[in-house]
Order: sequence, then structure tokens, then C-alpha cells
Amino acid sequence: MKVLVTGVAGFIGMHTALALLARGDEVVGIDNINDYYDPQLKLDRLAHIQSQIESSWPNARFAFQKLDLADDAGMDALFQAQGFDAVVHLAAQAGVRYSLQNPRAYSQSNLSGFVNVLEGCRHTGVKHLVYASSSSVYGGNVKMPFAETDPVDHPVSLYAATKKANELMAHTYSHLYGLPTTGLRFFTVYGPWGRPDMAPMLFTRAIRAQEAIKVFNHGKMRRDFTYIDDIVAGVVGTLDRIPGPDAEFNREVPNPSSSWAPYRVFNIGHSEPVELMDFIAALEKALGQEAIKDFQPIQPGDVVATFADTARLEAWTGVHPGTSIDEGVRRFVEWYVAYFGSRSKA
Repeated sequence: MKVLVTGVAGFIGMHTALALLARGDEVVGIDNINDYYDPQLKLDRLAHIQSQIESSWPNARFAFQKLDLADDAGMDALFQAQGFDAVVHLAAQAGVRYSLQNPRAYSQSNLSGFVNVLEGCRHTGVKHLVYASSSSVYGGNVKMPFAETDPVDHPVSLYAATKKANELMAHTYSHLYGLPTTGLRFFTVYGPWGRPDMAPMLFTRAIRAQEAIKVFNHGKMRRDFTYIDDIVAGVVGTLDRIPGPDAEFNREVPNPSSSWAPYRVFNIGHSEPVELMDFIAALEKALGQEAIKDFQPIQPGDVVATFADTARLEAWTGVHPGTSIDEGVRRFVEWYVAYFGSRSKA
């Protein structure tokens, strides 16, 4: 296939592009290389894709274009020129806490930008759009594990609200134009080349520098930490199965994760939530250093726990996440030390 990967210089985008290239797909990647975090990491991810191509797949077809999702004319031109078979839409303004500080960035990228992706797919006959939603859509829900059939009408951050909006927008295009769409609610993703604003990177940097780590809600938090390889397996697995109308959909008792239209939504997580203090302990073990802990109250926009029910994704794709926390953290720390070992900015 010829696949567009948006946010290709991002954490999940880079790994997804590599997986698609490894199996022979042609990949076009776009990213605006914004400065939400250090753009050098994004440039290094792109360089890593190129080095993998040169060393492992010399005949691979990969092209990168610097482009902002909210550039209407640029996005229209991209879709018209390329003729994609499928789109994996991972670009977005990320970050729950940052959405409290800079809300307009989220409406521009996550809403206007998503409309441009939908319009591009609609007008050029894209066969399948897979897009990133988020576990944050579950907001104030307390029933565990989170299931796709649960209502998600009480977000606690603007970021979460934009991701719920993306699911609604996708359904509209699936209904009106027959565009097959699959939304993936990602649960806390970690691993090599991860985001520096996320806990694994923040904690690792501080532990190595013998600085205190901020442990929110006094450590009483649980996250469904999911290793990047398991996430990518789920992304590719859903990309390969194009949804059709759900013959069992009941309009009197509607299932929010399916439709009479070619539309599906899935959780994508490890389905084994980990206590935050246990995750910190795994980092300490891998680093051979003890963390200095600064216990603080929960932050606005945060939730106490996440826990994914992944039964529907596993039934749909056959993918079962199998990377343990100890193994995933070990691989992450090995990459971190190799990447930042000689860099003063770490």
C-alpha cells in the first residue's frame, strides 16, 4: 500500500513508519516539527528512519514533507498529488496539562487539522483512515476497566475533548461519505524514542541527574503503560482490517464503538495497569539508581487511573500486547543511555 503517516517525526509515528516500511509498504510522512518539545529529537527520529532504510531496506520507498495539518491548501495538494491507499493519522497537539495553558493550539491542530485529513480522504478515495484517539476520553469515569461501550461524555481536559470530537467527526464522514474509519484510544505509551514530556523520560533524566522526580497524587496513581512495539502491532493490525457496517448494530441500544456506517473505535493498551510507584521501581532497577521522590497533589486535567479493556481489539486483529513492564523499561533505559549518554542536554 501507499500510506500517509501524519506526525511521522513523533514517537508513535516513527515506529509505525518503520513497521510499514519493513513489510514493503510505501510511506509518505508529514510533520510540522513544532517546538512543543525539542525539535532535535524529532529530526533525529527522521534520521533514524533514513538510517534504517539505508542499512536494512535499500529499496524502501519513503518520502518526508514538512507540513502543518492546519495548512488547508498544503493538505489538499498533498492528497491530490499522492493518491494514498490508506492514512494513519497520528499528528496532533499532544499533552493534557499543556492544553490548560495553550488551548488554541489544540483547536487548530486537533480539530481544524483533522477536518483537513478527513476532507483529503473523502476527495481522493482513501480506502481506510486509522486515527489516534486517546484513553483521556474516558475522563471522569471510574468503572474499570475502560471499555469502548462506556459513555465518554465527561472529559476533564480540552485535549480529551478534542479527541472525543475526532471520533464524532470520523463517524460523520463514515456515515455521509462511506469513508472507513478506525479510531484507536491509546493508553500510556512508552519505549525508545519516547516523548520527553512524558513520565518515563522525565523520571529517567531526573534520576540520572540525582534530582527529585515529581510524583503526583502522592504516588496513588495507576497507568496502563503500553510498550511501543505492542502499540504499533495494534496500529498495523487495524490498518489491515477495513471496517464495514456492523450488521449487529442496534440503534435502540447503540454501541458507541461501532455503527451502521463503516466505523470502529478500539482501546489499544496493555490491559494490565501498573502502580506508579512500581513503574518508578522498574526504572530504578534498570538504572541502578534510587529516585529522590517529591510527592505532590494531583494536577488539573489528570485522572487517577487508566485500565484498558482490549478484548475487542484482540478479537478484531488477533494482536495481544505481551511486553512486560520490566522488559519494556529495560529496553527504554538502554536506548535512553545510548541516545543521551554523551549529550549535556540530558
